Amino acid sequence: MNAVTPTVWETWIGATRPRTLPAAVAPVLVGTALAAHDGRLDLGAAGLCLLFALLIQIGTNFANDYYDFVQGADTAARVGPRRAVAAGLVRPEVMRRAMIGVFAVAFAAGLGLIAWGGPWLIVIGVASIVCGVAYTGGPWPLGYNGLGDGFVFLFFGLVAVGATYFVQAGRLTADALLAAVPVGLLAANILVVNNYRDVETDAMAGKRTLVVRFGRGAARAQFGASLVVALAMPGVFWARGFSAWCLLPLLLVPIAWRHGRRLRASKTPDELIALLGDTGKLLAGYAVLLSVGLWR
Repeated sequence: MNAVTPTVWETWIGATRPRTLPAAVAPVLVGTALAAHDGRLDLGAAGLCLLFALLIQIGTNFANDYYDFVQGADTAARVGPRRAVAAGLVRPEVMRRAMIGVFAVAFAAGLGLIAWGGPWLIVIGVASIVCGVAYTGGPWPLGYNGLGDGFVFLFFGLVAVGATYFVQAGRLTADALLAAVPVGLLAANILVVNNYRDVETDAMAGKRTLVVRFGRGAARAQFGASLVVALAMPGVFWARGFSAWCLLPLLLVPIAWRHGRRLRASKTPDELIALLGDTGKLLAGYAVLLSVGLWR
């Protein structure tokens, strides 16, 4: 029985990879909550940060769709969710134009933040776009050389939380950097699950992710260690004088424990696809609970 062909709308929504979007929302939420705690909340700046982060994430996903097809990583043997270009639903040149268009709008949105953070923010905006393309494109793709996890931690953790806090508070603090650590680690775990699922096809395509380089055992250790560190960070904030409300993310310990067990026990791509979505939900839940705790 043939699969139902998705509509144009469904195709493009799928190409944004909704399961990954919590990685864009979470750091803005946490950075904004910390700014509110310090009495520096600015909803206008926060809104622009959120728009920029979402557009960078979507543009990066469009770039991945295009470049993974061009590089040969997305083939008929791929076991993950359908990719628009590889499935023949979007022509490569159309996806490339969409990628450029989304990044252009992201850059324009980022320019609006200069009024709050100064012209140096252009450097962050350009670096975010360049790395979004270089993740799977260019002469030395980051994701093909084992640097994808570090890229996600840096840009969806340290940079995103730090910049969101900075444009509202006018400074960067140790608390902002500490809050960025769990967000970056949990965002990187989304990539770990994705690469864990695709390890065989990535290896055949020459995509040397950390899972391909070091194996699934190392990936499970990385996944578990990230969960442990993320769930330990609320205790750090409590020790630094924040209220006990910052311990709210500890409510997620049972879910995080089950995620680790599910990764170890997974046997089929469908199980990992489900875990991928749930890993994004865990990040979203963590960001909401930590934000509530920091704001109180």
